Amino acid sequence: MSQDYSTSFTPLRGVVGEAEWQERVTLAACYRLMDRYGMTDLIYNHITARIPETNDRLLVNLYGLLYKEITASSLVEIDADGNIHRKPDTAYGINVSGYVIHGCIHRARPDVKCVIHTHTRAGMAVSAMKCGLLPITQTASRFYGHIGYHDFEGPAIDKAEQERLVADLGSHNAMILRNHGLLVCGASVPQAFNLMYQLEMACRAQVDAIAGGYDNINMPTEEVLQRAAHLYQPGTRRPYGELEWHAMLRLLKAEPGTYPPFDI
Repeated sequence: MSQDYSTSFTPLRGVVGEAEWQERVTLAACYRLMDRYGMTDLIYNHITARIPETNDRLLVNLYGLLYKEITASSLVEIDADGNIHRKPDTAYGINVSGYVIHGCIHRARPDVKCVIHTHTRAGMAVSAMKCGLLPITQTASRFYGHIGYHDFEGPAIDKAEQERLVADLGSHNAMILRNHGLLVCGASVPQAFNLMYQLEMACRAQVDAIAGGYDNINMPTEEVLQRAAHLYQPGTRRPYGELEWHAMLRLLKAEPGTYPPFDI
């Protein structure tokens, strides 16, 4: 008997609480924005968000949908161990690495409400460089002294890796997974999206700059880099991503598409 890989989902507004519904809408918008800005990898990768007023319940994408197909009602409710608590009526399930990587971070970091992981071309390129992320642009300076590194251990399906992932992230909100990709986390979905956007742009700029020859790269001074990094931290001026989010939503709502709206 063939399985039903349906992408028509029963609307959940009014079924789940209003706080959860709003978080679903916000997370679905984040998935659409990741597609809009070229940070997707077919049906792979994940963005998770903690369901408000819960300790261990998360929202994650179905394994099989494109980011541009994801809606508020298509998201799956899981716990940090990957147990499914609410799922649309479809044969699509979830990807193991979605909770192996994300679940341990949510569990270890109560301050984290959203985790984003990508396999972008520029992100993978920088993850393969021995030098890591270079603070050669204003955008990259945001991460100076505020980014972790985790060595490649193969596809993330082994829970034994979780302890090392958490240790390597530490108190940072960004991490480069060596020979793999990028990861960020934040106190909200908008903050996490903004951080990933900036990390991705920093990686793209680095790849372009190195193409012109490493010896031609100008490196800012230590004093300047420390000051710049400090100015980007959430508690210094403002939490980046919150102000920008209103514009991001206007962008999504203004662009017609062939896929269902994200907020259904």
